[in-house]
Order: sequence, then C-alpha cells, then structure tokens
Amino acid sequence: MERPDSGGDPAGAAGGAAEGLDRPLPEGVRRQVIALVSDAFGGLTFGDLPAQLRQYARFTPTRRAKFAGNAMAAALEGDPVFRQRIGERLREAQPELAGALEAGAPPAAADPVDVAAAAYVLRPTGWVKLVAAAGEEAQRADAERADEESRRELARLREEVERLRAQSKAEADRLRSELEAARKEAESLHRKLRSAQSDVKRGEAALRRAAAETEAAKAEAQAQVSAAESEARRLKGRLGEAESAVEASRRASREGRSLEDMRVRLLLDTVLDAAQGLRRELALPPASLHPADTVDAVEPGRMSPKDVAARALSETDPALLDQLLALPQVHLLVDGYNVTKSGYPTMPLEKQRLRLLGGLAMLAAQTGAETTCVFDGAELAAPVLLAPPRGVRVLFSKPGVTADELIRQLVRAEPPGRPVVVVSTDREVADGVAKAGARPVASAMLLKRLSRV
Repeated sequence: MERPDSGGDPAGAAGGAAEGLDRPLPEGVRRQVIALVSDAFGGLTFGDLPAQLRQYARFTPTRRAKFAGNAMAAALEGDPVFRQRIGERLREAQPELAGALEAGAPPAAADPVDVAAAAYVLRPTGWVKLVAAAGEEAQRADAERADEESRRELARLREEVERLRAQSKAEADRLRSELEAARKEAESLHRKLRSAQSDVKRGEAALRRAAAETEAAKAEAQAQVSAAESEARRLKGRLGEAESAVEASRRASREGRSLEDMRVRLLLDTVLDAAQGLRRELALPPASLHPADTVDAVEPGRMSPKDVAARALSETDPALLDQLLALPQVHLLVDGYNVTKSGYPTMPLEKQRLRLLGGLAMLAAQTGAETTCVFDGAELAAPVLLAPPRGVRVLFSKPGVTADELIRQLVRAEPPGRPVVVVSTDREVADGVAKAGARPVASAMLLKRLSRV
C-alpha cells in the first residue's frame, strides 16, 4: 500500500498524539489508520463527509490516501461523528476483529499494527495500551529487520571479500603465467633476431658478390654490343651500296620504258588531233542516224498509227504509272497529303501517313524505283516519331517552306535526262515540275495502283 503524503508535522493533527496518548502514533499504525479511513470513505454519502473532505469524494482509495491523508487523520481525530461513521464501516468490513476488540480480547494471531489501527478508530476500552503495544512491537520488528539486514549485508560483504580475494589470486596467477609466456616469447624472438641478423650478413655478402659479377657481365656485354654495332654499321654501309645499285638499275629501266611510252602517246595524240580537225573541216554531225533509218516503212512487229491511237492509256490508268516506273533509274516523287486527302480524308493525319507509306513500300519493292514521299511540315503540331519504311524516303518541309516548293527543289536537284515522276493533283505543282522536265501524274492514278498492291 502506498505511503500517504504526511504533508506536515507528524506531531500535528494528522499524526500527532491522540486523546489519551502521550506520544504520536507509530508510523505503521498511522498508515494503516489512513488506509482504513480511505477504504471506508467511499461508503459514505456526500453529506456524511466533513466539509474539508468533500473535495476528495470522487478520488480512488489510493489517490485519496495519497493526497488527503493528513486531512482524513485530522477529521478522524477532531470529528467524533466522522470517527463513529468510519467505525461503523470498519465493523461491517471486519466484524470479527471489531467484536474481539470491543470484548477486550484482541486475536493473538492478528497483526499488531492492524489491531492498533482498528482500536484507534473504534476506541474500545484499553485502546491506548493496544496502540502503545503495537508501536513497541513495530519498533522491535524494525529493529529485528535492521539486525537481519545488517547480518545479511555483513554476510554479503564477506562473500564479496572472499570473491575478490579469489579473483585477485586468479588474476595474479594469470599475470604470472602471461609474464612467463612473454619472457619465453622474448627469448625466442631474441634467438630469431640473432638468426635473422646472421642471414642478413650472409645476404649482404652474397649481394656484394652478385654485384661484382653483374659489373663484370655488364662490361663484357658492353664490349659485345660495341662489336655488334661496328658490324651493323659495316653491314648497313654495304646494304646502302646495294640499294643504290638496285635503284640505279631501276631508274635506267624506267627511263627506257618512258621513252617508248612517250613515242606511242605522241603518235596517238597526232592521229586524234588529225581526226578531230578533219571532222571540223567537213562539218560532219555525230553518227546517231544511219541511212537505213531514213526510209519510210513499217517494220515487222511495229504498230501502225491507228493501233497506237486505239491503245493509248488514259491519265488515270494505273498501267501508265507501271510503264513510267519501268523506266531505267526512274525517281517517284509523291505529294503525301495531296494523295491521302484525296483517297482517305476522314482519317487522322498520322493514320493517313502510315497507310500511304505502307502502300509505297510495297510498290517500291515491286518496281525497284527510287521513291520519295513529301509531307507539309506546317501540318505538324509536334515532332513526328516515324520510322520510314524500307525503300521509301520520307521528307517534311521546313518551317516557312511548303511541300510544293520542296518537291520542285527535288526535281531541280535531279540531273537532266533522268526520268522523274511526280504524283500530285495540284495544278501549280504539275505545271512547275513539267517545266523542269518531270512527268506529273494524278493522285487518283497512284491510289488505284496502290489498291492493287
């Protein structure tokens, strides 16, 4: 049980001498009295409590004994009504002890402190003697406990001394053993040191002998190197003489051959200059036409003009595009958005590009023609992440440059005479590339051709 806070002088109202007592309550009896009051406190109504104790009515017994111990002891001593009510609660809680005290025969086996505390609350006949006897008993018990604790402490200290003695002896033995081991190890190290010094001296002597032998070998090697260098210089001189002789022989051979080549080249240049002068003098045209070609006739297997007119292809016939792509070294230029917006304008631009490039890749694989597809860069909202298909060059016009202008630049970049086919329905583009020597075709022709791929 927690010791209540005395909060003041133990000789005062909280723990001072009660009426009939010539000295204060023993501390153990006082704590037990406060505990009895605190336990019985909760069974009283708010009106049964003295005014100074009502503020502790809602406390638990433990907190009440801790914070209201002095106040409860003072009320118990100074308020007979309150003491009587606490006594009634004690009789209800411990009827046997209360009955024995009132009969003047306290139980012999009961704790003297409990008996004294109950007697202090109930105030039976002879209660002062019970409280005094409890105090003396408590003092004797405290003295016995102190003696017992002293004996136990003395025994513990003796055991500690014995343990420390044994530990000191063991430590001394261990240190002696370690000292002996260290002495033996030092002697062993001294022997090893003397042996190592002897080895060092022998090694130094061997090193001096090896150094002398090395110097002798170095001198001999130096002499051999000098002799080898002299021989190498002699051989190098002879080699230079041989190379000079070989070079002179080669030079004589080249001079003889160059003279013959110069004579042949001079004769050839003379013949060519004479032939060119004769052609200029006679004003002869190049021999691109033979006399037989001037005769008006129909050769076997050739179509007549009527047949040609009957079998002419229209401007949207895919067969015409196949004929154009069959020309040697043909270059196919495609106006990308012009074709896609003619064939599938409702699709997003990205899907338009992918569909057209897929068809052009298959067409390039079939015909082997160089294929370039041009898109207008102004149509782009962001950079295009596009992997061009195999065989198709994909270009986007720069800012400020239209796809039409880029197509015209590509046409002008081609050498004169190379067949170039431009696919676009734009009339301005078609007219411009036609003036530059390219062959324009309609977008519908390419769309029909791609539908057969």
